[in-house]
Amino acid sequence: MMDPGTVALAVAIGEARRRLQTVAGDCAGLEASLLLGRVSGLNRAAQLASPELPLTASVLNAFRHLVDQRDLGNPIAHLLGEREFWGLTLEVTPAVLIPRPETELLVETALRTLPRDASVDILELGTGSGAIAVALAVERPAWRIIATDVSTPALAVSRRNIDRHGADNVTLRQGDWFAAAGDERFDAVVSNPPYIAARDPHLRRGDLRFEPEEALAAGQDGLAALRQIVAAAPAHLKPGGWLILEHGYDQQPAVGGLLHDAGFNEVGCLSDLAGQPRCTIARFGEATA
Repeated sequence: MMDPGTVALAVAIGEARRRLQTVAGDCAGLEASLLLGRVSGLNRAAQLASPELPLTASVLNAFRHLVDQRDLGNPIAHLLGEREFWGLTLEVTPAVLIPRPETELLVETALRTLPRDASVDILELGTGSGAIAVALAVERPAWRIIATDVSTPALAVSRRNIDRHGADNVTLRQGDWFAAAGDERFDAVVSNPPYIAARDPHLRRGDLRFEPEEALAAGQDGLAALRQIVAAAPAHLKPGGWLILEHGYDQQPAVGGLLHDAGFNEVGCLSDLAGQPRCTIARFGEATA
């Protein structure tokens, strides 16, 4: 018989689901299960198989603390310490942007555009968690990838993600945008830079409140980082090299204009799964034979 002072797993999950309904909506039950798994080591299958399992006081207290934090709006990725991206489980901390599904389009575009088995040189600017670099490295072991970030804490997270997935073809460098690239030239430059306007009210809502603002906001119109990258990219691309950028859903005309003004050609835009223009690709000069 269960000790009257203990709480069954299913009861604890139900209590948490009700508390998380406002912040998580239809995902409240899933999030409750994930948070319990974080402190108990029990995955969802184990939880479903043992609904009457009594939780120890330490597990229950730790679980309730996480539920409290989530109820306050803290991102589920921060509480779990990880987020899935491109089928890879990546460490996430408040020092980096939380990888989002729409950014997978950037990875997909690079994989489709560049030679699969050739010795391709890639520069990723503002790597954060390392999500893009690690995804590309795992998919294309022959590629050589340099990933940069100005943030020391972010580079520590990306290093752990690189090691976690054995992405030995990724080299990390610290510096602001192209500063860490020296005079090297690349077959492609890829980036998911900050592109939200500094006064956009979305920065004070949802998960964005808990993420580093320097990885989100870029000037009064959100285009400051994109302008800087487009202007400097030609000096770091091989002839016929590609620039692949993520941007806001309403920024494609502006980004396209910047690319044309900088001498890029073959400018194209791809939409994310929500049908929003999300990724622009352009080529600089003609590829050499």
